[in-house]
Amino acid sequence: MSDDKNDKSKVTDKASEIARNIWLAGVGAYGRAVDEAQDRMEKAGMETPKLFRDLVKAGAALEDEARKGISSSKAARASVEDRIHRVRESFQLQLPARGEDLLALHEKIDRLTRKVDDLTAALATQGNRKPTARKKAATRRPAAKSKAAPGRSRSGGKKPA
Repeated sequence: MSDDKNDKSKVTDKASEIARNIWLAGVGAYGRAVDEAQDRMEKAGMETPKLFRDLVKAGAALEDEARKGISSSKAARASVEDRIHRVRESFQLQLPARGEDLLALHEKIDRLTRKVDDLTAALATQGNRKPTARKKAATRRPAAKSKAAPGRSRSGGKKPA
């Protein structure tokens, strides 16, 4: 039985040692993490001014590029505005000729309107008469006489007997 107690005490001692080692590994990991965090904080504190200076330089370079872009866009805008101004002046110089063209067009429209009115009135007077079928044929016959073939007489288009 003393061997049993002895074996149990060795197992207990071994388990205690393993548990203690696990505990110490955890404490060591925690300590290392704290040390690394402090190192990073110190480096960041030292690097912050350098990082800030680098950012200021980059910002200055971007500002210069933006100013150059703005000045070139102002020049481009001035060029476009100058072209627009020239086109407007050219258009205004051509306006009197176009005005005369418009007056001529108005005169033509007035003449055509009078002709349409005359034709409308003529059609209205013909519409009141309502010609019969004979009158329509008679009105067609003179057009046929002018195109009559040789050998036909004027008496209804029949050949002489």
